Amino acid sequence: MNRITVLLAEDHNLVREGFRSLLENESYIEVVGEAATGRQAVDLTRKLHPAVVVMDIAMPLLNGLEATRQIRKAFPDTKVLILSAHSDDAYVEQSTKLGAAGFLLKQTSSQNLATAIRELQKGNTFYSPAVGKRVGSRDRAGELKRRTNRLSSRQMEVLQLIAEGRPNKQIAAELGVSFKTVDKHRQAIMEKLNIHDTAGLTRYAIHAGIIQSDVEVTIL
Repeated sequence: MNRITVLLAEDHNLVREGFRSLLENESYIEVVGEAATGRQAVDLTRKLHPAVVVMDIAMPLLNGLEATRQIRKAFPDTKVLILSAHSDDAYVEQSTKLGAAGFLLKQTSSQNLATAIRELQKGNTFYSPAVGKRVGSRDRAGELKRRTNRLSSRQMEVLQLIAEGRPNKQIAAELGVSFKTVDKHRQAIMEKLNIHDTAGLTRYAIHAGIIQSDVEVTIL
């Protein structure tokens, strides 16, 4: 198996040497270069074409986030793994937007670092557990928002009434439309959301914030 080439970008020599020592114990990883500034990281990526860049955020001359942006733009095949002492949501969100495929805290174990590098090489993402939970929550929230945006205003009204446990006849009376129209809206909602039962629509409405979870609902 070809070894995964890695560039370490970290401005503290002792920390960088520690990472190198850890990774050199992995037979499938080869550390091909080290950078002490973000600018060096970009220049060495251009020269060495590593498969993965392990990038600190706080670095002189050019910070790790801007270096990530430049590397991902110029070398899209190179994956960037952010390694930071801070797990602030702003850092995580910005690094993801700029193209980083992973985010690890510096307190991580050597095994997590090696595993993260391997996963990025495969085309996957990898996050420290505490960071991953927040990223997953944002991703799910974003997906719910995208799915909900597919619905028309009237379909949103129908979905809420369905989730509140109203039968089609009552929904028709509430909205001043025919039973048949409500049924068409129900079918369209199910198709757009790819949810095909009332219980599923109710759960979706709760998770999407269309109705509150403490509202008493009747699942038909």
